[in-house]
Amino acid sequence: MTRPLIDNATARRIFLGRHLLSGAPAGPARGDDLAGVVAALGFVQVDSVNTLARAHDLILWSRRQRYRPAALPPLLEARRVFEHWTHDAAIVPVEFFPHWRHNFARHRARMDRRWARLQGEDYRARFDEVLRRVADTGPVTAAEARGAEGGNGSGGWWEWHPSKAALEYLWRAGELSITRRESFRKVYDLTERVIPPEWLNRRTDEAETIDWALDAALDRLGFATPGEAWKFFDIARPAEAADWAKRGLASGALIEVDIESADGSHRRALARPGLPDEAAPETGGRVRVLSPFDPALRDRARAERLFGFAYRIEIFVPAPQRSYGYYVFPVMEGARLIGRIDMKREAGRLAVAAFWPEPGAPLGRGREARLRAELERIARLGGCGEIVFAPDWRR
Repeated sequence: MTRPLIDNATARRIFLGRHLLSGAPAGPARGDDLAGVVAALGFVQVDSVNTLARAHDLILWSRRQRYRPAALPPLLEARRVFEHWTHDAAIVPVEFFPHWRHNFARHRARMDRRWARLQGEDYRARFDEVLRRVADTGPVTAAEARGAEGGNGSGGWWEWHPSKAALEYLWRAGELSITRRESFRKVYDLTERVIPPEWLNRRTDEAETIDWALDAALDRLGFATPGEAWKFFDIARPAEAADWAKRGLASGALIEVDIESADGSHRRALARPGLPDEAAPETGGRVRVLSPFDPALRDRARAERLFGFAYRIEIFVPAPQRSYGYYVFPVMEGARLIGRIDMKREAGRLAVAAFWPEPGAPLGRGREARLRAELERIARLGGCGEIVFAPDWRR
């Protein structure tokens, strides 16, 4: 049987629609509405780098430009979301918590294997001591835990002081949760004092969670290989994703489609039966600046296949070896990635160092006007009073 073919332009629009990047980024951006954005995306990656705006703030702003950073902490404090790990640290809808119990167990097993080998079998006794301290004295930051130990706390695991290592272990294993952040520092408390009882006490079996994670990933990707599906939440594993695909194809819950890549090649993927007939949303011609950690770009290999856009973050690349810059933002126009921009907040101004257009997307007069309009919008997010351009910013 011939597999349905989804051409590249349609595939892009389907994918961007699932990631809330099709229509204008309008609408309310706090409370229930903001929680709905997080749920639609599945998670929002948290990152501390703040050259202009932190990754999670820029991700949410790209979908709702009325969003401001002050709107997110109340969601955490109201227990509408919780913080844990997908492929990285992330904000996750609280209703997903029951499925994360299996993630906690897997994290614990991996950490135990590593830490028992490197630190000996008695490391857990030290961690239990930290857990008891939190239970007795209440929420704590890593700095407060270090202060309780005395001294500068240097020389701990991974160059962390022991309490910091314990807090991170207990958080990854689900025994502690992040109750709030103070100046972006995590404040840890017992999980049973953070997660609402309706989600804390709900249980799922592992098979149910695996199917949920893969189904939820596919619904947010539109189409995916088994590998792309399991990497989305990083709960399932490759063999589990292969089994899920086999069962879904046999039952008719899934079909195979061919997705046209940006280079014209075809790649087999899984989809829901109705996808080939789905009306792909129009994206318009708006220019958007995206976070390097935007969910639409997180899977770099998929983004390169779909958009022909090769991107890597160069924070950890020595300055002389960088192709672009320390923290360069991808720029999208409609359903195309048209370039990348190096900019940062500097003395209350948005300083634009360089814009590199992608091949076939020159910075003509109209495109530059749309880019400048987006920079004015993002400057407001970053609290910048004006925009200044380096003399040679057009590259």
